[in-house]
Amino acid sequence: MKPPFKKILLGLCFALSVVAYAQETSSSETKSITQNTIESDHHKILFAAVKATEMEDILDKSGPFTVFAPSDAAFRKFSNSKMEKLMNSNDKSELKSLVGYHIVAGNLSASNILRAMCRGNGKASFTTIQGKKLSAHMVGYDIVLTDPVGNTARITLADVNQKNGVIHEIDSVILPTRM
Repeated sequence: MKPPFKKILLGLCFALSVVAYAQETSSSETKSITQNTIESDHHKILFAAVKATEMEDILDKSGPFTVFAPSDAAFRKFSNSKMEKLMNSNDKSELKSLVGYHIVAGNLSASNILRAMCRGNGKASFTTIQGKKLSAHMVGYDIVLTDPVGNTARITLADVNQKNGVIHEIDSVILPTRM
């Protein structure tokens, strides 16, 4: 009888891949929102805006926060020239307002957002750290955020847990006012 070498090797490979995956997923939970945004390939524009508004320390050391993080593609869809103007302006108040509108105090997982929508007959609203309201509702299977101007953004990646909150990637930039 041959020893089950292939089965043991396959089992060992599977076990190692599970351990590696668990370490990879939990590693984001040991870092802050700022640290993980720096390392992200999809949020370079957002990190540049956070840095330009000097909000790094807040997102690094405070919290918990929920960040609805527009991807770089979302910022490009918003307007390259507008972002460039906001980033290069001496007065960063408009840029800070834009960044703050994507942040809610507290840790709102996707299930927390869904529960709030159930209590609100399919809608929920959240106050951003900027003090403006952001509403959430369902379209099909997607959680969609709507700003006061009527722009919408879908959550494309939910529940990226951080040590001081959670990040939900969105496909559009949401605005506190007409920009």
